[in-house]
Amino acid sequence: MRVRWLGRVTYADAWALQSGLFANSADDHLLLLEHEPVYTIGRSGDPDHLLVDPAAVGAEHLRVDRGGDITFHGPGQLVGYPILSVPGKRGGGMADTAAYVASVEQLLIDVLGRLGLDGAGRLDGLPGVWIGAESASPRKIAAIGVKLSRGRSMHGFALNVDTDLSWFDNIVPCGIADKGITSLAEEGLDVDMRTVVDTVVAVATDRWAPNHGVDRADVVWRHRASDLSLFSRRAATSNPSGEPGTSVRLLGRLAQAGVDHGMPARSRKPDWLRVKTEMGADYRRLARVMRDLDLVTVCQEAGCPNIYECWSDGTATFMINGERCTRACGFCLVDTRKPEPPDRGEPARVAEAVAAMGLEFAVLTTVARDDLDDGGAGQFAATIRAIRSRTPGVGVEVLVSDCKGDAAALDIIFAAEPDVLNHNVETVARLQRAVRPSAGYARSLAVLARAKAAGLTTKSSVMVGLGETTDEMIGVLADLAAIGTDIVTIGQYLRPTSSHLPVARWWEPAEFDELAGIGTSLGIGHVEASPLTRSSYHAKQAASATSAVVPVELTSRPTG
Repeated sequence: MRVRWLGRVTYADAWALQSGLFANSADDHLLLLEHEPVYTIGRSGDPDHLLVDPAAVGAEHLRVDRGGDITFHGPGQLVGYPILSVPGKRGGGMADTAAYVASVEQLLIDVLGRLGLDGAGRLDGLPGVWIGAESASPRKIAAIGVKLSRGRSMHGFALNVDTDLSWFDNIVPCGIADKGITSLAEEGLDVDMRTVVDTVVAVATDRWAPNHGVDRADVVWRHRASDLSLFSRRAATSNPSGEPGTSVRLLGRLAQAGVDHGMPARSRKPDWLRVKTEMGADYRRLARVMRDLDLVTVCQEAGCPNIYECWSDGTATFMINGERCTRACGFCLVDTRKPEPPDRGEPARVAEAVAAMGLEFAVLTTVARDDLDDGGAGQFAATIRAIRSRTPGVGVEVLVSDCKGDAAALDIIFAAEPDVLNHNVETVARLQRAVRPSAGYARSLAVLARAKAAGLTTKSSVMVGLGETTDEMIGVLADLAAIGTDIVTIGQYLRPTSSHLPVARWWEPAEFDELAGIGTSLGIGHVEASPLTRSSYHAKQAASATSAVVPVELTSRPTG
């Protein structure tokens, strides 16, 4: 059973992720998280039980495909989504559903008992877990709403830990007007969320995986917008000694994730990471094409070590939406100054470059453009259309940002039908906040799950050398496989400047080979893994290997 503590997650992202796991994985999963404020109502729920305009109180309102009426999810409430193979005789019929609901109730009753809260039990005819069920004033502490289909479960439970109970004043909770709502804190039990999560995991392991291994991964527990720190070639930071180096704030995030300061910035690279500079005729020709058409490549902006190899082959990864990023990831060399407005002539110029270079497989990536309503999605769609109009038959891979999880923005890209939809998870769950504080592990998995559900070939990339363990890397590969990711690339992190994340260690070539074999054994169609592999390295070959496109023979090898 794969257990993931995901931190604060929007309902839409969690829904996309659990839907992806339900559709693509036969393994058992337990997602544990908190939601942003949201009111959800089940299939048969009464809309009149919502008593306010959700927007007026800062909450979303969604109708979902579980049983039950209306309830609230938000900070201070532990939400659990078990995606399990549920034993039963009817493949998810009413009898199986009732038995499964009872098992979830019992799990939570056992959890509350271990935490020291007495009096938790059931109330006849009213699903959920109650405190003082036999008293004159029973109080609901946990709601349950599930869906069973083909012997697999979705949705789950919501346990009030230290939730602001005033949110429930805006609804008729679960359609029950004459019963109260409570929480662990309201009942006088002072316990933090992590202790509750640990207890749920222990009880769930005993109940749902007694004879199987448990793979657990947690994102770091605290996340605040004020923790973000900027990285730029033009903005110096300082380390604790006052010398130029990684920012104190970034080092603090690493320490919180259990990573020390790593190797010195000037540490000598091993031989397998040394790249020979070869500026041949093809390299110079491509440089002229890019310069003449005023285009930006991630090869230059991100300091890719494969630039000489790939440019000499006449190939590059085009970076659209400008060269300035609105995010501040600790591994990336791309400029973080205020972005300029999108260049509406850029799609046509990229298409012209693809034609001038004679490419039959083009790779597009982008800076994050959180300043734009669509996150830059429209520029992706326009560029895909321009390439195909200018040179029909060209395969197109896109490496997209998460567009802040905006489904409408992502749908703009999906509707353009790129041959490969690439979105990078970048690192293991534990290191997400240190490596890319403006993104999220659950959101990245949700983007890939949404793309897979849209019928696209999906791809992601992971860096090593930031302080992750081999077991954590296997966990990331398992998560990517579980949502149906078709292609994964794995490469060694190289520190762009002394202001960026330190390298924790150099992974050896044999270790990359091992990871590639593990990824393939987990069901990923193609795994490209080597010290110098980058996100779009050998992109055409990977796409061809997974039948994403059927191009004629090419000599170019796109890189990211």
